[in-house]
Amino acid sequence: MEFDYVIVGGGSAGSTLAARLSEDPAVTVCLLEAGGDGKDALIRMPLGVIGMISGRPKINNWAYQTVPQRALNGRKGFQPRGRALGGSSAINAMLYVRGHPDDYNDWAGNGAPGWGWSDVLPYFRKSEGNIRGDDDLHGSGGPLQVGEQQSPRPVSRAFLDACEETQIRRNDDFNGASQEGAGLYQVTQFWSGAKRGERCSAAAAYLHPVMTRPNLHVVTKAHATKINFEGRRAVSVSYRNRGVNLTVSARREILLCGGAFNSPQLLMLSGIGPGAHLRSLGIETLVDSPGVGQNLQDHVDFIILWRSRDTDMVGLTPGGAATIARAVAQWRRDGTGMGASPGAEAGAFLKTRQDLERPDIQLHFVAGLVDNHLRNIKLGHGYSCHVCVLRPHSRGDVQLAGPNPLAAPRIDPNYFGDERDMAVMIAGTRIVQRIMAAPAFSKYRHRELYMSGNESDGELEKHIRARADTIYHPVGTCRMGSDEKAVVDPSLKVRGVEGLRVVDASVMPTLIGGNTNAPTIMIAEKTADLIRSGG
Repeated sequence: MEFDYVIVGGGSAGSTLAARLSEDPAVTVCLLEAGGDGKDALIRMPLGVIGMISGRPKINNWAYQTVPQRALNGRKGFQPRGRALGGSSAINAMLYVRGHPDDYNDWAGNGAPGWGWSDVLPYFRKSEGNIRGDDDLHGSGGPLQVGEQQSPRPVSRAFLDACEETQIRRNDDFNGASQEGAGLYQVTQFWSGAKRGERCSAAAAYLHPVMTRPNLHVVTKAHATKINFEGRRAVSVSYRNRGVNLTVSARREILLCGGAFNSPQLLMLSGIGPGAHLRSLGIETLVDSPGVGQNLQDHVDFIILWRSRDTDMVGLTPGGAATIARAVAQWRRDGTGMGASPGAEAGAFLKTRQDLERPDIQLHFVAGLVDNHLRNIKLGHGYSCHVCVLRPHSRGDVQLAGPNPLAAPRIDPNYFGDERDMAVMIAGTRIVQRIMAAPAFSKYRHRELYMSGNESDGELEKHIRARADTIYHPVGTCRMGSDEKAVVDPSLKVRGVEGLRVVDASVMPTLIGGNTNAPTIMIAEKTADLIRSGG
């Protein structure tokens, strides 16, 4: 098979690229995705995330592990990543957050011209089908449905009241003129029509509606194993599909959209990466590119959990199971109720010091007990509040665990490798403790799990090292920039070769201050225009 473009990875970026490039009927596009079609009920129903996120069993989820983390008492971290059309947008909490405008100005000012806020805002607006309509910051005509939550729980509104009681202002639009404050998240969820209340993954938004285009060929259960070159030009992709080894060729370009873990993995398997590392595994080096797999950044996260006697939240009890069954039935009927909940309904962007120009922590408030990615089952009802460090100083890496292309990559986020991140986490946790102790929670509060609330900084640090982990935003391992150590240039072309780009969160030079799904879709929207214009 031969196509103009071969896209590897059908996640948020790959689904967007495939749909946009195939708008031109004169262009042929092949999309390879290692997972399934992204249409099953667990994906479509937002609350279905509780059946996928733990990776037990591995449903639509790569369920990666990190190497033991020195600063987390030698624990291995857990890294859920979506494995289906839609990628991680098929298993995430659907939160629509762009980050702070200055995050993008930082990109442009540090070697990525064309990626400043004024450059990327039109692509956020282009992607967005916001229920609030058009304005200077939002769009209403895009494929990605962005709506209000269908049925937020009362305890989530209590969180907002508690924030006000602790002098944190309300913010009804984290993507508006100011990011700071507390509010309910907007979500990537269908807000009208027959799909009302369903998850609007990138695949549901962009790809599923155009799957019948004659110039678009989508192959699921297709695990890419190598990019093949003629000289320095990328010409084809080898992949394994249902036990058979196959190859697909690209006349124009190969677009790598595997994400922060799988994109550098495939580059290294194909001979592009740190030469010494590749030689140690017997892989012939085509381009000695030391930046491949480096610069890994992730939002490290810590959770405070409270038990509650109130039952109007997600809970694992006989009564709670009946409540969930009724919620599923209601969601099937009209797309509302607890089944439509993203789980993390409310949140906040806050500064741990008033001299900061931007918020440095983000809170996710969950109307349920979420412990260790739902891998530690807690019976009963309760609520949780996550705090994450938005701009970590720590840097990790992704390497090959061996030459087997079907093996998981070796992931080392190096959480708290820089002690400045721990100082921010402690300060952020103190803020959460004050919020959770506010009067608004008096009718919900029963007892806190794990901690007393009276810990010293040293004791709190021990708790953080014992339980902190990811909030699912790895980026940076194929960094874009203008310097020789950058993996891709500002047009996302891989340095040292031709006919190959990386288009996903791995190209972000630095983490944005927020959830990474919307920015990844923006990157794909912008790159589609670059490709069509010959850039």
